[in-house]
Amino acid sequence: MDVPYDLTSYVRVLKMATTPTTEEFLQVSKIAGAGIFLVGLVGFLIGAIMLFLTNGGGI
Repeated sequence: MDVPYDLTSYVRVLKMATTPTTEEFLQVSKIAGAGIFLVGLVGFLIGAIMLFLTNGGGI
């Protein structure tokens, strides 16, 4: 493992990186939020189905 080479490659990548524009940030935020919502919804639905299948629904 060549440490000086690794550090120069990291510095090169950081120099190429740019701050996202507001539009890019909002788009990524919306996509990430939708993904989190969908995963939560799937988890909730699985939990609700399991609750009713195990007769935890009081029926």
